[in-house]
Amino acid sequence: MTEKERKDIALFRYGIIAPLVSGTWDGENSNSAFFRHAATLTYTAPDGTETTVSEVTIERWFYIYKKLGFDGLLPQRRSDNGKSRKLDEDIKAQIRYLKEEYRRIPSTLIHQKLIENGTMGPKDVSLSTITRYVNRLMLEKKYTNNTDMRRYEREHINEVWCGDSTVLGPRLILDGKKHKTYIIAILDDASRYIVGIDIFLNDNFINLMSVMKSAVTRHGKPKRFNFDNGKPYKNKQMDLLAARIGSTIYYNAPYTPTGKAKLERWFRTMKDQWMSLINMKDFHSLDDVRASLLQFVNTYNKTNHSSLNGLSPQERFFNEAHMIKRLSEEQIEHIFLLEQERRVSADSVIVLDEVLYEVDYRYAKQRIILRYSPDLKDVFVVDPITGILEPIKLLNKYANAHIKREKIRYTQEER
Repeated sequence: MTEKERKDIALFRYGIIAPLVSGTWDGENSNSAFFRHAATLTYTAPDGTETTVSEVTIERWFYIYKKLGFDGLLPQRRSDNGKSRKLDEDIKAQIRYLKEEYRRIPSTLIHQKLIENGTMGPKDVSLSTITRYVNRLMLEKKYTNNTDMRRYEREHINEVWCGDSTVLGPRLILDGKKHKTYIIAILDDASRYIVGIDIFLNDNFINLMSVMKSAVTRHGKPKRFNFDNGKPYKNKQMDLLAARIGSTIYYNAPYTPTGKAKLERWFRTMKDQWMSLINMKDFHSLDDVRASLLQFVNTYNKTNHSSLNGLSPQERFFNEAHMIKRLSEEQIEHIFLLEQERRVSADSVIVLDEVLYEVDYRYAKQRIILRYSPDLKDVFVVDPITGILEPIKLLNKYANAHIKREKIRYTQEER
């Protein structure tokens, strides 16, 4: 079993227990009720087959996660094989979306689009299966041209954090060149409190992760992150990150900005009240812009809000300080590490971001898992047996020239 297969299985297991781990389970207020309910559902396994999981197994996975975290869900050695694949919830959701947005779209075109966007392979699901589901959907649903949009607000803080990015209009001039800048922000839905924000020259996962790390460090972990389907947000690294934090991720359907309307509204407020009053020519570095932005955010967080019954976002947030579940500094540092699989050369060298590192010679010619900080200040090998993070160092060929190699003795004469 490859490391990728082990990781996919662990994410599958976490996906089943995630509602209970993150606190988003809305059923009866007991763990046993969740286990019974979860055992009645059908899940799509990593190999694409639909399967059910027993109540005892789900309970075991939950308590293993509570004790050992995400790594406890990694199987030692397992291989699941299947022969067929039916409609999973993701495919059903996409079919519903296409029928709601394009009323006259035929089943043949839906089948074609699901294959083109990579949701399924040409032989995974037959056209007749798609057609049967569409026909049933048409009977069950009475469509209207109006979209069902409702105002909502979470009851407590740290239930949902909404994250997104926006482009700062005027460009920043650095070293005589104009640079586009991006603001990444995370907002708590219940309080409208900006829990994390920063400005960057690139809109990517690394920068998003730094904002998430700052927010989780200062304000605890949320039950759910709410993102759109952009590349910085939807990837395997994000799945692993959420699993290690103990949160779930919800991705808004394409072209539905109302899913994070409060953050979209805040971006408009920021542009009206802050961006309209600044002159980018007055700033000579990204840090200068960042200082001005953080000053505005601090003022906003402390300003009374009519929809919060006269409270400021900061007051509303910290009125429920008991809802803040903080992680230790050690947990934070281990959670917010990137992860990659690499093959070690015969002379115990691996390449990470075009930089050479050397590892213990026992890993030579093997595939290993690396976990590392985005700035590559800390790089670790994950021990395949214990899961312990072992630090590694840059390759130093000159120092290696003076190291005495260990010799393996195959026979030894008695004296």
